[in-house]
This record gives sequence, C-alpha cells and structure tokens, in this order.
Amino acid sequence: MHIPALLKAAILACAMPAAVQAAPYVPADGTQVIERLPGQGNPAHKEMQRLRAALAASPQNQQLATTLARRYIETGRRTGDPRYLGYAQAALSPWWDQPQAPNAVRILRATILQSQHHFAQALADLDAVLGSDPGNAQAWLTRATILQVQGQYDQARKSCVQLQGRVPELVAVTCIAGVDSLNGEDVRSYAVLEDVLKKNDGADPSVKVWAMTLLAEMAERQGNHAKAEQHYRQALALDPSDTYLLGAFADFLLDRNQPADVATLLQKNTRADGLLLRYALALKRQGLPDAAKHIDTLQSRFAAAALRGDTVHRREQARFALHLRDDARGAFELARQNWSVQKEPADTRILLEAAVANNAKAEARPVLAWLKQTGLQDRTLQELAAKLESAG
Repeated sequence: MHIPALLKAAILACAMPAAVQAAPYVPADGTQVIERLPGQGNPAHKEMQRLRAALAASPQNQQLATTLARRYIETGRRTGDPRYLGYAQAALSPWWDQPQAPNAVRILRATILQSQHHFAQALADLDAVLGSDPGNAQAWLTRATILQVQGQYDQARKSCVQLQGRVPELVAVTCIAGVDSLNGEDVRSYAVLEDVLKKNDGADPSVKVWAMTLLAEMAERQGNHAKAEQHYRQALALDPSDTYLLGAFADFLLDRNQPADVATLLQKNTRADGLLLRYALALKRQGLPDAAKHIDTLQSRFAAAALRGDTVHRREQARFALHLRDDARGAFELARQNWSVQKEPADTRILLEAAVANNAKAEARPVLAWLKQTGLQDRTLQELAAKLESAG
C-alpha cells in the first residue's frame, strides 16, 4: 500500500512483497488476537492444525472456514508465501462460487481476489457487503485500499471517511492520510498523522506500525531522509519481521547507497520474492559473488510464476529485468503492463526508470500526465519525470 502499510494483526490480501497491499483487518476490540504461524512447535501452529482437522470433519462449518481462512491469509502476509492464499481459498471452497455468499465469506473472497489483481470482482463483493451492511468497517477499509492502489483517490478517500466513528481514530486518520498524501497533500497529511499518532501512543502496536511506516514513506517522498529513517526504525522496533516494512526500509537504504545494511537486514528474510530481489540488489551493488546464485534463484521463481500464469509480481520482475539483468526493454514492457493495473508510487517509479533507460518519453506520456493530474509529491518521481521531459 504503497504502500500502503501493513498491520501486524491484520488480514492483508497479497501481502507478499511485490504484490498489492490489502486493507488491514480491524479487530472488534483490543482484546481480539490473530495468531501467527512461526514454527512447528508454536501454539499458533498447533491451533492451525486443530482448525484444519476440525474443518476437514465439518467442511460446511462457515465459522471454522472463515477463521481458518483468516489465519492462512495472515500467515501468507507474514511469510510472503502465496500458497497460503490458495489454502485460504480452499477453506472457503463450499461458498467460493456462490454469487450470494455470506458477508464474512465475501470479505475474505475480496481479499484473496485483490491479491490476484482481480480488482473488479473484489470490489463487487465489497459493494454487495456494504449494500446489506453499510457499517461494515472492514469492507470500507478493503475497498479504500483497492481504490487507492488503482489510483482512484477521490473514491478511496470517500471509503476512508466512512471509517470515522466506526474504528479507532488512528485507523481512520491513517487511511485518510495515506490517500491524501498521494493526491497533492503530502506535507499536510504528514503533520496530521504525526500529531494523531502522538495522541494515540497507547494504540494497538500493529496500527502504530502501519502509521509509522506511512509516515516514513511520506517523509521519504518529501526528501526528509532523517525523519524517514527514524520512522522506519521505530516501526521495526515494534515489528522486526513485517515483510512490507522490511522491503520498504530496504528500498530506502538502497536509495541511500547502503547496500551492506540491506544485506544485513535481509540475509535471514529472503523467502519472499520481493525481499530476495532486494537482497540480490544489495549483493550486486557490493560486487559480491553470492549475488549470482540469488539472481538465478529469482529467475527460476519468475519463470515458475509465468508457467502458472501469475502476473501479480510484474513490478518486481521489471526491477529484476532492469537492475539485475540489464534488460531495459523487457523491463519497460513489464512495468507498463503492471502500471496499467496498479499505480502505487513504486509502480510509477519502476516505469519511469525503465522509460529513462529506453529514452521512451513518448511512450511514458500517460504516466507523466497522470503525475501532473494527481499532484503526487515525490522527489524521486519528479527527478525521473524531469529527465524524461528534457529528453530529445
């Protein structure tokens, strides 16, 4: 999300790095806990096993199915392993193809569909939920996230506004600030969110991580690198294993020409393709021989995704092609295809980088026009756009 930022105790559609960020799950109250699955001996893993066994014995039990699906989605977000989304879909299989599925199933189905970039279908499910339950905060938040990823900022903001009075203040303000920061209001949104975060120091840690990560991204876009690093490190202190946060901070460090720090940050966190990509970039920047084997691993993973018909990770594939394979033309085609689907700052950046590498000013005109239209304030994007504008 954007990024979009992630919540530790959240349901995210595709939190695999490089994929679209889904809306954070809003617990009913502060005592509600959503477990993670860090290891075989962990109580959360045993609980997952119990749920699987119970659902196998009673596959039509909707409460069991939705509980297990939520756990799978959260585990996929934490690990960056897309297989867990398939497991979640399987848990919901009795209702998956039902046009009139129960609302609890529709929201989870929308989350999974979003992860697969089936945005229209996901929005249809969410709109159906809101038609019968207009106060459903999770549906509004997920809807806002999808619309923001698509660059439909006015509609995304309207969905965020619906959260006011239905969720804790920090959740609603973070949602609104995230949209406004991409629509010409970066400085004001930063000040508002920073103030509300200070006032809500006792908020759920996962919500604070979300807000801190967003503040870091805002500060970074403004060129305030000291503030950005401060926010990133504060967020990591609360959740050092958040996949999206690790990727965002790694990108920040790469931009600051600190590849050794990136390698240290990610050396034990390369299971997710997006993090492995950043790790390989860091090793290549340092001229280390291990970079080659990780580049080969990424090539194999992307080839396997292509065989599956998986087009979700085109942003990462474009970065891989441009920065690790020196395939500027291939990178531009991948980035252009990706940008037609999602328009987060990272999507726009790789497209502009590839356009500069190809001197493709004419082909990048729709992106340059979109940047002017939205008023997106991002120093890196502005520098890339200026390079293209001045190209012959």
